Amino acid sequence: MDILKETTIATIKNLPDGCSVDDIMYEIYFVGQVVDGLKDANEGKTISTEELLDKVQQWKTN
Repeated sequence: MDILKETTIATIKNLPDGCSVDDIMYEIYFVGQVVDGLKDANEGKTISTEELLDKVQQWKTN
């Protein structure tokens, strides 16, 4: 089983009884984003904090 599926199943099992579908969907989305981010980091697809701040500044001025 791949890491995304395993982590998602474990996360759902740890949610409290009576949680909403929205709660479940939020957790699935969050786990997916974390797994994607870790994959990108492992592949060297990252930017520095300075580059990020520059991008944010550009977005603000547009």
